[in-house]
Amino acid sequence: MNISATLILAFGMSMDAFAVSIGKGASLHRPRFREALRTGLIFGVIEAITPLIGWGIGLFASKYIMAWDHWVAFTLLFILGARMIVEGLRNKPEEASTNQRSHGFWILVLTAIGTSLDAMAIGVGLAFLQVNIIHTALAIGMATMIMATLGIMLGRFIGPMLGKWAEVLGGVVLIGIGFNILLEHLGYIG
Repeated sequence: MNISATLILAFGMSMDAFAVSIGKGASLHRPRFREALRTGLIFGVIEAITPLIGWGIGLFASKYIMAWDHWVAFTLLFILGARMIVEGLRNKPEEASTNQRSHGFWILVLTAIGTSLDAMAIGVGLAFLQVNIIHTALAIGMATMIMATLGIMLGRFIGPMLGKWAEVLGGVVLIGIGFNILLEHLGYIG
């Protein structure tokens, strides 16, 4: 795989994290660049690790893992999205301008895992090609870090316009991505 194909793959894999990060950034009260970079690093590291895991699995037992990865991603994203929707709807209008400036580490990790399971499936496929998996995984991780960081900062500007609905919208995006992954793997999309 050449450099341009690797970059296209890397940025393509980062789009889920970008969409989720916009919602995460919108649900925070004026997140700072430090929080955006923290989120980007968490998403980037996990997105870089998952193709490596997939590649290793692909060498041994791809047909067993690929049968379930989309269900795991869907379940994680659905639960996290539903939680965000409930929290967004639970807030009273006067609480809409939350002072929360960051998301919990484990919430970000679970969200990153949910959005990166497709990268694991890509890793399984890459096991059958002649690619340098380390370079590819690093490219995916860097692209995801950049896109998630930009997503949080973009969400910073969208959040005040949406008010309390920012968190609800973020939850809907997570659930939508989960359904998209599920439908793609079941053959209804694409």
